Amino acid sequence: MGNKLLLGAHISIAGGIGKSLLRGHDLGCNTIQIFTKTSRGWREKSLQESEIIAFHETKEKTGIDPVISHCSYLVNLASPDRKLYEKSIDSMFNEMERCESLGIAYLVVHPGSHKESGEIPGIEKIADAINILHQKTPGFRLKVLLETTAGQGTNLGYRFEQIAEMIERVEEESRMGLCLDTCHVFAAGYDLRTENGYRKVFKDIEEIMGMERLMVIHLNDSQGDCGSRIDRHEHIGKGKIGEEPFRWIMNDERLKNIPKIIETPKVGSKDRDNLQLLRSFCNDL
Repeated sequence: MGNKLLLGAHISIAGGIGKSLLRGHDLGCNTIQIFTKTSRGWREKSLQESEIIAFHETKEKTGIDPVISHCSYLVNLASPDRKLYEKSIDSMFNEMERCESLGIAYLVVHPGSHKESGEIPGIEKIADAINILHQKTPGFRLKVLLETTAGQGTNLGYRFEQIAEMIERVEEESRMGLCLDTCHVFAAGYDLRTENGYRKVFKDIEEIMGMERLMVIHLNDSQGDCGSRIDRHEHIGKGKIGEEPFRWIMNDERLKNIPKIIETPKVGSKDRDNLQLLRSFCNDL
């Protein structure tokens, strides 16, 4: 990947999965995130060999690397409902196979919701599910990244300690990583708006699981206030977080080689505007 700023957006795959790379390239992205299938349905999209070849060729041509996939929102690896739990594991297995065939580096997944069954049983179920998935995918280069959540409802992953515990319970820890979402951690109560608060977030990551676990950052402002537990993304600088923390992130040497993806609301040319604003924050560009 080299020593360069990696900045991109979550991009639509409408019209074919390879189109996402062209859209990303048009926005000036050198990394992108996609759904490899519909994000809000169980229907699994089988990729044709021709699609896979075309995707690799377009990836080479555009130079976009890494490509990140986001798992379906329906997947719940903490579900106490046996059928939904098994369905979630099957769906994620299919997703992992698609990612591996496309040469996708990271698969981001929301850890799951325990649905009042309790946080500890939920954490155990998540780790058990990932162990099953790892056993089914020996030799895969793909890494599974657990995403920080806002802690809405019974969602797990709103504290770094929870994600660290999930990873510690996974047998093949080397295949695991962290995806930090700025909106989610802010809504969960990590206040990024002061220099001390910002420093503490990354100090916590270092002390609780090690900075090497941090492999992707989602850059989103927040409609909800700090500690609100409300998962509502906002355009960069237009929400409760404000511009300054994003300026710190864009100039933080520790984060330089970590892919940064915006998941801001999709309205008109706002992706381009958000990306241009983030680039303008960089002191060395």
